[in-house]
Amino acid sequence: MSPVNQISSTVKDEDYDLVNAIKSGDKEKFRDLVNKYEQRLFNFGFKMCGNPDDAEDLVQETFINVFRYLEGFRHEAKFRNWLYKIATSICLKTKRKSKFAPEQEVSLDEYAEREPADSSSSTPDWAVLPVDKVLNDELSGVIRNAIVTLPKNYRLVVVLRDMEGFTTEETAKILEITPANVKVRLHRARLYLRDQLKDYKGEAE
Repeated sequence: MSPVNQISSTVKDEDYDLVNAIKSGDKEKFRDLVNKYEQRLFNFGFKMCGNPDDAEDLVQETFINVFRYLEGFRHEAKFRNWLYKIATSICLKTKRKSKFAPEQEVSLDEYAEREPADSSSSTPDWAVLPVDKVLNDELSGVIRNAIVTLPKNYRLVVVLRDMEGFTTEETAKILEITPANVKVRLHRARLYLRDQLKDYKGEAE
């Protein structure tokens, strides 16, 4: 690859200087990276499994892998995207079942033909609640419990796209699937979650 192409493929995001400082030998700055992202990764892990202990394990294993492989990171994507790709990979490889996990994941087959997958790209109201609401509010508890019942490949799309704020294209790259596949999974999952909230609202009235 020519130097021109190398420069054009480099993504200089907000973490560019910090990551390069660590790669240049200033290992003390790795703590700055941890401080910046550990709570975000914990929230991601908590949304994925509903168990704080499992979320802590995900944070620890993610940063162990970041430290191990950071030298090979070439800024071809945002560092945050690369970080979540590692966290997602750990999620997918985890075989241990959380004690908070449901006995059986739901099937989303019934949602396959209800609407075209790309009929709406808008983010639902529940997905943009503040973090403290997501962790503590009763309604958010209903949302979180419903999300945990989703099959893991659907759950990851919902959490990355709707709750962590990645674009469809970024989510596709993190999960190594097509944007069209992201839209299909996201739409089915949103329909299911909407139904769960409908039931909750009916009981609350």
